[in-house]
Amino acid sequence: MCSNRLAASASSQTQKALSVVSETGCSRSLISLDPDAAIRSVWRSVRPQPTSFPHPTLRAALPWNAGRFVGAKRPLKEKHVWAIRFHLAREERIRDRALFDLAIDSKLRDYDLVALKINDIVASGQVRHRALSVQKKTGRPVQFEITQTTRESIKISLDHHGGTLTDFVFPSRLGASAHLSTRQYARLLDEWITAVGLSAGEYGTHSLRRTKVALIYKRTGNIRAIQILLCHTKLDSTVRYLGVDVEDALALSEATDL
Repeated sequence: MCSNRLAASASSQTQKALSVVSETGCSRSLISLDPDAAIRSVWRSVRPQPTSFPHPTLRAALPWNAGRFVGAKRPLKEKHVWAIRFHLAREERIRDRALFDLAIDSKLRDYDLVALKINDIVASGQVRHRALSVQKKTGRPVQFEITQTTRESIKISLDHHGGTLTDFVFPSRLGASAHLSTRQYARLLDEWITAVGLSAGEYGTHSLRRTKVALIYKRTGNIRAIQILLCHTKLDSTVRYLGVDVEDALALSEATDL
């Protein structure tokens, strides 16, 4: 008896479904041949489609340089150099002032600058007028000048922080046995740049390496001298480093009147 009831119920539901199929306009041939297939066909056409939502962790792929300044970092202008010096003096950041001044004078890459030891720039208790450093990248020695302004800021820093001749000029705050990291140096530079109203994204540690040679080139146009100061083996490297183009060359030529 139970099976008879189930069969009757199924038959009733099938008839209702077939009436819906008929109302939706499904062909009578399909209904008569395969009622179940007709019902499935109508169900597929009328059932609600699931709404798709983007996964919350997915983001549209952006190029790595989106919103960033790409290319060689700009050298500082003379007014910016003095603005940063004034800022560091006002904030009494003695070590940072010496670091900034020596970076401008030495024109060393960041890892060579932070690795300088006191005996590299001090002799007989006095800060040298000229010093020499062996470059990590090339293994070649390079000479650089230390101007009066820089000598004074270095002396004040060494007197304040102390140290022996074998210590680093700019020791890490984690201990005197390690030097200031290049990452921390870059962070400090970002602070200085921002403090004088410039965009940190447009400047980097190479900006300080390029600052003085860019000024020398502007005043003299002597690329060979700059090649020596930067210890470049090829003049082409110096030309690219300075960003010299045809307009620069023509401007120098026009300034020379015979």
